Amino acid sequence: MTQQDLEDIDFLIDDDEIVEGSQNENHKFEHYRFVADKGQSMLRIDKFLSVRIEGISRNRIQQAAEADCILVNGQPVKSNYKVKPLDMISIVMDRPRRELEIIPEDIPLDIAYEDDTLMVINKPAGMVVHPGHGNYSGTLVNAVAYHLHRDEIEEMDDPRLGLVHRIDKGTSGLLLIAKSEAAKTNLSGQFFRKETKRMYVALVWGNLKEEHGTIEGNIGRDPNDRMRMRVFSDEEHGKPAVTHYSVLERFGYVTLVQCRLETGRTHQIRAHMKHIGHPLFNDERYGGNEILRGTHFAKYKQFVFNCFTLCPRQCLHAQTLGFVHPSTGEEFLFESEIPEDMQSVIDKWRAYSSVGK
Repeated sequence: MTQQDLEDIDFLIDDDEIVEGSQNENHKFEHYRFVADKGQSMLRIDKFLSVRIEGISRNRIQQAAEADCILVNGQPVKSNYKVKPLDMISIVMDRPRRELEIIPEDIPLDIAYEDDTLMVINKPAGMVVHPGHGNYSGTLVNAVAYHLHRDEIEEMDDPRLGLVHRIDKGTSGLLLIAKSEAAKTNLSGQFFRKETKRMYVALVWGNLKEEHGTIEGNIGRDPNDRMRMRVFSDEEHGKPAVTHYSVLERFGYVTLVQCRLETGRTHQIRAHMKHIGHPLFNDERYGGNEILRGTHFAKYKQFVFNCFTLCPRQCLHAQTLGFVHPSTGEEFLFESEIPEDMQSVIDKWRAYSSVGK
């Protein structure tokens, strides 16, 4: 199994742009197969695979198992499954095997900052971060490859491209790119140790009771809908996630909040806000694209649908990004203005809520 193959698994289990491209949830394609020896002792499958696949962590294997990408004798298993003699172990995906290469493309980038070590990019909503199933071109990574004058890059996580973190296709805001392996290692460490500052602005349904709050709960892929994440009450499923929020402005039926991430799970804010009964406004994946609060009057319904049209995505913006520069040790803090589509909806709700006051 090559490093590119491992990255394919990584993208399948960890990013919504790839999963959303899957056309057939009932049919999977086998990419790799291992057969246990006759004398194989009982061994957890995550340990079994970690010693047979170079360069992949047990954590990644466990996530692949959670996404039903690991089969034993044709049946999906969890990471604690004990491998038995002659077990046939398959790694499957929702798409056929495809050699993936990154082709540089001349796509404009909104660069907030750049030096020899890193780049801070203001990603527009609707732009996919990296190539994958259904999105092999037109991504931010293709644009970065062109900007850095790379003729052709074979591996998705090539340190020269240096994706340190990711944001969803429908989310706008600041994204950090490292230009060297050393810079990526340093910055990734800051994210892992929770030393970075990440603030998001979100418009959510409902009027939150408290001015400030903290949402805690393991986040993992929803077993009933693999394109959605959910919060689990027990510690056996998902990964720990913590989101702190503060109310910025109340509009009656919706609330503008600021969210500070303590962890960085897939769809963390979207899943956490859904969990406490306040889905993001117009978040189709989590039910926020329906009228969840307000009146039954036709005029109000038309107002909400007009807002949906103005901002046809979840109202979520990665506004603040802070970190320590890996080369100079200087503390950097970047701010990004709320984009026009989301700001127009906020302005409409502000005007609507002020009528009659």
